[in-house]
Amino acid sequence: MGDMYWVAPLAGDGFPTAAGTAFGTFTTFQDVSPQPLPLIMGSQLRMGTIIECEAEGEFSTTGTPTLSIGFYYGTAATVLAASAAITTASGAAAFPWHLKYRGKVIGQGASGSILGMGILDLGTSLTAFSNNACPTTAAARTVTIDTTTNKAIGVGAAWGTSSASNTIKVNNFSALILN
Repeated sequence: MGDMYWVAPLAGDGFPTAAGTAFGTFTTFQDVSPQPLPLIMGSQLRMGTIIECEAEGEFSTTGTPTLSIGFYYGTAATVLAASAAITTASGAAAFPWHLKYRGKVIGQGASGSILGMGILDLGTSLTAFSNNACPTTAAARTVTIDTTTNKAIGVGAAWGTSSASNTIKVNNFSALILN
């Protein structure tokens, strides 16, 4: 009998049942995910495994701060893919955003690796988007990951200017493993 192939949501302590919290007043890439986070179990990833992540939400601003949005693996320090710091519209109020990423495991172990990329649709108004590559360089498409221990997958963001009026919220987030 051949291998079994499947698509499954990641493990964890359940699925978020509500939109996430609006996060503001920060300038370094940090977790902004709704809780609980999906979890990849240790040794679940093998060569050729595909990880697909998708999230959407909204952001609000004062002035024209920059915003970077991406996905991370384990902690916000291990960024799978993130947009460049993009200048946002002045006085944005609940402008939409949508991020999608797809990566293939190309190395296993404590120093394994994943090769992937995605696209961020960032609202320029309530009804229009700009399309942005994630990541923005070819070198950043390959990321070192530890495939031997349990790791959470999450959504991260960074503002260029810290303000209580610069907020980002994740309304929906999903992560899948495709084998």
